[in-house]
Amino acid sequence: MDNQMPREEGLDHSLSLLKEGYRFIVNRREQLKSDIFETRLLGKKAICMVGSEAAELFYDEDKFQRSDAAPNRIVQTLFGKNSVQTLDGEEHRTRKELLMSVMTTEQINKLLDITELQWEKSLDKWVKMDKIELYEEVKELLCKVAFKWIGAPLHEEEVKTMTKELAAMFESPAAIGPAHWMGRTLRNVIEKTIQQHIQDTREGKVSFPKDSVMHKFSLYKDKNGELLDVETATVEVINMLRPIVAISIYINFTVLALLQYPDQKQKLKMYRDYAKMFVQEVRRFYPFFPFVAAKVKKDFVWNGYHFKEGTLTLLDLYGTNHDPKIWDNPDEFNPERFAHWEGTPFSFIPQGGGDYYLGHRCAGEGITIKLMKIGLDYLVNKMEYEVPEQDLNLELDDIPSIPKSKIILKNIRRVSAQ
Repeated sequence: MDNQMPREEGLDHSLSLLKEGYRFIVNRREQLKSDIFETRLLGKKAICMVGSEAAELFYDEDKFQRSDAAPNRIVQTLFGKNSVQTLDGEEHRTRKELLMSVMTTEQINKLLDITELQWEKSLDKWVKMDKIELYEEVKELLCKVAFKWIGAPLHEEEVKTMTKELAAMFESPAAIGPAHWMGRTLRNVIEKTIQQHIQDTREGKVSFPKDSVMHKFSLYKDKNGELLDVETATVEVINMLRPIVAISIYINFTVLALLQYPDQKQKLKMYRDYAKMFVQEVRRFYPFFPFVAAKVKKDFVWNGYHFKEGTLTLLDLYGTNHDPKIWDNPDEFNPERFAHWEGTPFSFIPQGGGDYYLGHRCAGEGITIKLMKIGLDYLVNKMEYEVPEQDLNLELDDIPSIPKSKIILKNIRRVSAQ
């Protein structure tokens, strides 16, 4: 017998989702006292879920599909058309293999070296400035890193423009009005730039390093021996650029955690392995992706609840990372919870869940952790700074949620090597 799924009353709650942001699913979970409930979004029935069991279900490819699931405003800004995030089955696995092909040890080490060098150059600049907005500066830093890593380093006069175009992709999907439409426009601009690079590569007008993302993605052929269409190849190149720049959000949270929990800095200095735990707790504790979307592939029953084919389903990433059924005292910042953590791919899901290589878990998760650790090392061990009075509040109804002041640092000094 099917159970009656808890249901939120009302005609449509799409506007509430945009207004409440990260708390949308959590608020209703608390009201309805259920980890799963039915609501209405975009004029249609939708299901919202939270927790590790829900995540394991959500990433079952026999039950859910990504095709045609993400709202158009997300596709037009964050993902791009026909991107790996919107594919299923063999098509998704083949495309994921392309992304993973550049995640070799050699390429990742190259990325880390580029990142270290850019932090050095940025620190040289910051010590000469009265103050900086850390979020804006780190976005530019990581934009330079990303383009150099894919084999297309930027000229200095291009940095601010490219940073703005890439950042708009993850800053504008949930925006209402002009900010959202500007995000769409800026994505179109950068797509045209990358498309031209790919077309020029195929026509032999330019040559990128043979081991670079630009070279590999421009000339990649599918299982039928056909080149990817230029638009799709462009989307996947951007899928290597945008997430690196988005790590700026996590770097901001890293500093926020150091300010909110000052005792952590000494532990980071004393214990070599503490940095990994700290970074993981930043990823768990602070908001990044709010939720992910899929559609029911075919009718099925789970825990007595009926899932009808075609129903939009949202999995709450932020809520799962704060689920008291998974985490002790989830609203406390405690890196040591990761000292002997034995969770599953479905219980810690700041960048999605499931299998890293074949599933829909973020291909760049390992890179995110490594680049965060480099930033943390600079912020704790290689630079000193003062933090003037400012508004460090996070608003969970903003997606992405960033401290209001974007974290202002002043009187930055380089720390001499011991």
